[in-house]
Amino acid sequence: MPAVYEYPHIVTDDDIDSLGHANNLSYLKWMIDAAVAHSAVQGWTGDAYRQLGAGWVVRSHQIEYLQPAFAGDRVIVRTWVADMKKVTSLRRYKIVRPTADREVVLASAATDWAFIHFATGVPKRIPPEVSQAFEIAVEP
Repeated sequence: MPAVYEYPHIVTDDDIDSLGHANNLSYLKWMIDAAVAHSAVQGWTGDAYRQLGAGWVVRSHQIEYLQPAFAGDRVIVRTWVADMKKVTSLRRYKIVRPTADREVVLASAATDWAFIHFATGVPKRIPPEVSQAFEIAVEP
């Protein structure tokens, strides 16, 4: 299973804001979509978390926007788990636009996730079967 997951996306007209480039909220959506897809590839789908009765919620996001993305651009959201503590995990992202000869970094980001019991909303220790599904990785 991949320590660094690559989530491809084609920027759509719906992603574009009044300035003609991808809206900040679109980057956030791509990040969450990439995290959910990476979790599913590791065996932790939404259904698996519901059966467990616990799962992830966002505590905070940090995004540094470096270059704009435009409609029709092919972007790749690279994501990896940078650390896993008792009840939290830090996930990092690099959003790039590949070109014929290089990659242009569009954004660098991180999300602090908390593991909670769904019924109570109270933080819960991350079970070994969840934490062991993810390899801790350094920035690629």
